Order: sequence, then C-alpha cells, then structure tokens
Amino acid sequence: MTNFTFTTTPKIIFEPGAARRLGVIVATRMKRPILLTDKGLVAAGLIAPVLESFTSAGLDAKLYDEVEADPSVARVHDAIEAARRHDADGVVAMGGGSSMDTAKLVAVLVKSDQSLADIYGLDNVNGHRLPLVLAPTTAGTGSEVTSISVVTTEADEKVGIVDDALFPDIAVLDPETTIGLPRHVTAATGIDAMVHAIEAYTNVHRKNPVSDALAREALRLLSNNVVTACESPRDTAARANMLLGSMLAGQAFANSPVGAVHALAYPLTGIFHIPHGLANSLMLEPVLKFNALAAAPLYAELGAALGLDASGSDEARSSAFISRLMEIVNATGVDRKLSQVGISHNDLPKIAEDAMNVQRLLVNNPREVTYDDALAMYTEVM
Repeated sequence: MTNFTFTTTPKIIFEPGAARRLGVIVATRMKRPILLTDKGLVAAGLIAPVLESFTSAGLDAKLYDEVEADPSVARVHDAIEAARRHDADGVVAMGGGSSMDTAKLVAVLVKSDQSLADIYGLDNVNGHRLPLVLAPTTAGTGSEVTSISVVTTEADEKVGIVDDALFPDIAVLDPETTIGLPRHVTAATGIDAMVHAIEAYTNVHRKNPVSDALAREALRLLSNNVVTACESPRDTAARANMLLGSMLAGQAFANSPVGAVHALAYPLTGIFHIPHGLANSLMLEPVLKFNALAAAPLYAELGAALGLDASGSDEARSSAFISRLMEIVNATGVDRKLSQVGISHNDLPKIAEDAMNVQRLLVNNPREVTYDDALAMYTEVM
C-alpha cells in the first residue's frame, strides 16, 4: 500500500440554477462579501442575477469586475485594496480560473500582515482567511477544488502559491453559467482539464488511488463531451458533464500535481499572454510523445477512458491513446502551432530557458526534461 493524503473543498454544490441563489448559499458565512469577476461576465448578464440574490439575502455586497486573464501581481493588490475599502467579511468569485485564483489570494491576504511575495511557493500562508466561495463559469481550471493560485510577476513569470488555506469553503457549480461559451474558450478550457487528468495520473511522486479514480472518470467525461460542447454550445448535458469532469480533474491534480505540459505552457502565457488552456493545448502532443517512453503503461490504462481496446502491448495501446486524444483535440478546432499564436523560432531559446525554471512542476513528470528536450518539443509544434 502507498501512503497518501487526499484533501479537497469541503462542500460542493452541483446544481443547475445555483448561481441565481448564491446569496442564500453564502449568507450564513458572510454579510459584506466582495464579488470578484471580469467585465466580460458582467456584459454577458451573468452577474446581475447574482447581485440581485445578494440583495434579496440582505447582504451588503461590493462588485469588483477588474479581474484580468492570468492575473498580475498589480491586479491582485488592487483587488485586495478594494476588499479592504469595503471592509469585506467574505470573498466570492464567479468566473474562470483567473477570478477564482485572484479571490483565493484576496481571502488570505486582506486581513493579513503578509505580502503577496511572502506566500509564494508551498505552505507559506499564515493567519486568518476570510470565508471563500467559488463559482466557476468555465469547465477547465478546476480552481474551485484546488489549493493553488498562480500569478504573473512584473518579470512576466508565472509564480504558484500552494497552501491548504486556498481551498474554498464552498464550490458552487452551475452548468447553466457555462452555456453559450464561445467555441475557442470551450475547446481550450476543456483540453486544459483533460491535461489535468492525464498529468495527475502520471505524477511520479504523489499519484494515489483516489486521484487515479478521479482522473480516469474526469478524462472519460471530458473526452466524450468536449466536441459536442464546442459544436452545440447550448447542449445542457454536455455542458454539465464538462463542468463535472473539470471539477474531478481539479480534485485529482490538486493532490497529484501536474507536470511538463503545464511547465512548458507557463512561458507561453507569461511572455506572450496566450490563454492558459490554449498554451496547454499547444504543448500536449509533444509532451505526451516525449513521456511515452516512461509512461506507456499508464497511457495504455487511460485508453479505456477514451473507449479504446484494452488488448495489445503497452506501447501499442499508449500510441493509440495519444492518437485518439489528438483526434479529439483536432476536432475542437483549437490552434495547434506556436506560429499560429505569434511565436517565431527566434523566441524558442528564451521560452525553453524559462520553462526550466518551473521545476516545481517538472519534478512531477514521468521523464526528466532538459533544456534541449524542451527546445525540441517547442520546435516540434512550430
């Protein structure tokens, strides 16, 4: 038996329409919440019903809609100050990973003497956290069930904060909030969630029976529904399955962290501001092929989640798994080449160098990745 510890969000609400009663859900924990989101969701009309539910529940809520993609240190500081000015006694986020990651940091720092830089890394959060409720509107990051937040520094580097204090008190998953997401967002976030499941399953240090079971079921749900969600954006069943799969994948990688796909994606986001999910999509195939020398038995096992035949050698089944997975990725219509997102060959040495700095993730990978390996994988998808 392998010893392991598994931790996740203590309360999860999965319910169509739950966002419209978010005020009732949070009222037992806070009276002066700050609601973090982005202007896109406000313009889409998703936030007005939430604010109405806050008012109906007797809450004095403050809306902060300045969250940006891949939140910068400056934007996180701005959100913290907004919460302090409101004298917030709780934090709610509705949105994608950026809103939820920002909310986690606001919740742990608004009443703290620590600075943001003080909590970079693993288990550095001290003091009191405000009550925290997260409601995802994309099926990708799984941030509502992870103890991880990522910020972009002034040097355009992605820095992770990992601490159990970042787990929210409640995750509220309402599939209705994901209906109608644009195809490119659905594709990139859905593939991001599949990467979470795959990399959790192949982690060389913290892989465990619970994370394995969650990763397999997540990959089954996501792979069976991502193309339908892209092609029929109002398919409620597909949207619900994507949101559930994303959450399960989040629980898996929160306990068995991700590896080289994410490590090689980070510089694409930090330097070129490519959306996180798209960056992972771009790096998925070369990393899978690179890892197959060590991870073939595990990829062979994951083939069942894609409905593949369980017979044959590990190598043959691993190859079939990668081929089928990339068929699904291609069917979503997501960009597949770095050149499509404005990156040139001249950029690759700097990107590869930056990827080598993400050792907290590279150590989880089933194969060691050197600078030359990273450069070769980037070159493969030019």
